[in-house]
Order: sequence, then C-alpha cells, then structure tokens
Amino acid sequence: MTGPFVIGLTGSIAMGKSTVAAMFADEGVPVFDADSTVHELQRPGGALVPAIESAFPGTTGAEGVDRKALGAAVFGDRDKLAKLESLIHPAVAERRAAFLADNADADLVLFDIPLLFEKAGHKNVDYIVVVSAPYAVQRERVLKRPGMTPEKFDQIRALQMNDADKQRQADYVVKTGQSLEETRHNVRELVKKLRAGLAKH
Repeated sequence: MTGPFVIGLTGSIAMGKSTVAAMFADEGVPVFDADSTVHELQRPGGALVPAIESAFPGTTGAEGVDRKALGAAVFGDRDKLAKLESLIHPAVAERRAAFLADNADADLVLFDIPLLFEKAGHKNVDYIVVVSAPYAVQRERVLKRPGMTPEKFDQIRALQMNDADKQRQADYVVKTGQSLEETRHNVRELVKKLRAGLAKH
C-alpha cells in the first residue's frame, strides 16, 4: 500500500463528530478537518476571499468572507451554490493533498468531512466511520447552539443524508449517546484493530 490508510469520518449535525475526531488525534492519527480548512480559506487574507468577492460582490470585507451574506446570496439557488462549490472544492482538495504529502509516513490519517456521502467524498477513503447519536440527543445538543431554531435544524437535516442510511454505508459506527469514556474506548479499540490489520499487510 502506498501512503497512509485513509479513514473518512462523517456524521449529521450535532452527532459529536468533532469530539470523536479529537479522540482519533489523541490516538496519534493525523486529522484533516474540511470545515476548518474552509474557514481558513475564507478568513481575512484567505486564498478564496478574492474569488468569492468577484463571483458574489459584497459578500466579503475586512473580516474576510461574511458567511451570513454569502449564505443569503446562494440560498435556494442551485446554480449559485454550484458556482460557490466550484471555487471551494478544488481549494480544499489542494489542501487535502498537501496534508497527505505532509503525513506520508503515517500509518493512518483521518479526513473529517461533514458531507462525505452527499458530495461523493466516500470514494476517496479506505474506511468509513459514521458518528451517530439518538435523535433526542442530537436535537437537544443542536438546540443549545447559538442562533439555532427547530426550523433551522429541520432544514439542515433535510439537506443531509439521513442517519440510518449513513450507518448502512459505514464500515464502523461510533455511538456518542453514551458516556465520553465509552466512546473513547470504542475509538481506541478501532484504531488498534485498524493498525493490527495494516501490520499484517
């Protein structure tokens, strides 16, 4: 096998994905965070700011990309959303390739990608981990977020593949409706299992 074994981590909103990604990092697995990469590309001086301003005038300023204004500019318009994605996806792919090059000697790496299935990113990974929690837990967590409403939550869920379908396509499901200790134990055991499997090749 050339290069690291790539784990794709995904899960719907408020399922605990960032917490689980941090647990993989604690086990010595380098993590590529797609969301934070997008934020970095859109902050003041970020590589995507000029292109986004050119395509969507008035959506950037001293603070970089105004995510609220940009969201309003593309909301409900498939063509504009496709245009925005055509700017973002190649830039993120470039960063991901650089991350892989930087971690070429690692046995495992993890791609933390919220829309792994929705954007067909699952084709670029070796193993899929889905983070899941019961609906009641997910809803309780998400409604604690600033600015979140039940309506907004329903809209976001409607755009994401449902949890049951994600679980069906997963190689492994990390349950986060349990204690943090139990979740950490599950992650640790999974990393051990994957490393043991790689050692046999």
